[in-house]
Amino acid sequence: MPSDSSPLRILFIGDIVGRPGRGALKQWLPGWRKEHEIDFVVANGENAAGGMGMTSKTYHELLDLGIDVITSGNHIWSKKEIYPILDSSDRLLRPANYPENVPGKGWTSHTTHDQKVLIINLEGRVFMKSLECPFKTVDKILEEFDGKIVLVDFHAEATSEKIALGWYLDGRVSAVVGTHTHVQTADETILPRGTAYISDLGMTGPMDSVIGMKKDVVLHRFLTQMPSKFEVAKGRTVISGALVEIDPETGRAISIERIQITGS
Repeated sequence: MPSDSSPLRILFIGDIVGRPGRGALKQWLPGWRKEHEIDFVVANGENAAGGMGMTSKTYHELLDLGIDVITSGNHIWSKKEIYPILDSSDRLLRPANYPENVPGKGWTSHTTHDQKVLIINLEGRVFMKSLECPFKTVDKILEEFDGKIVLVDFHAEATSEKIALGWYLDGRVSAVVGTHTHVQTADETILPRGTAYISDLGMTGPMDSVIGMKKDVVLHRFLTQMPSKFEVAKGRTVISGALVEIDPETGRAISIERIQITGS
């Protein structure tokens, strides 16, 4: 049961794609955060600049919107200008299970309402790169942290790998949210030992698209198997994510609610 303390309200935002995703958040997030008394915002921003990677400009733009920590994934390396920020910032993460000698860090700790919050970024290995084991990597990180509130963004392709990590961390972290596929799943739940879980938050970006990219370009690649440069789509947008309430006394999740809001 939750304690008498007010729960922390954590908003997770799914993969932000290009200018349409950033524009949708600019219109929606500041007011929504205030209206719903959000305590902390985590967003995946690896596709925020032109649909792939991040620049210094987009990094600061997202922070100015009220995002507290930006997570990422395999596309964070697409624009080298972000490498120095990865090294210097405690608000931008790359997956923790990359080799130690690459830029950036895979976890960070922040305080909100006198509560320490640990945010961990991991990347999957199924249908992706052969990185260090995300399961063993998160074990090592948790050994170093003495707080109760732990949030995990697992940037992975396979739902089986995401679900497995959710069960592995049940009762040890407050929330495990999946990113990367840009398609929101309908499996949000509180696992038996108190961990909030969803396989994928979904995408924040152009709705009439193929996971954020122009339909005709993607269809051309499927139909011809010929290479073509992806371009971010335009038009109406969607904001996807999840709102999680966490008991600060126990670190256990009280509730998880899927969010999907369509824009103009």
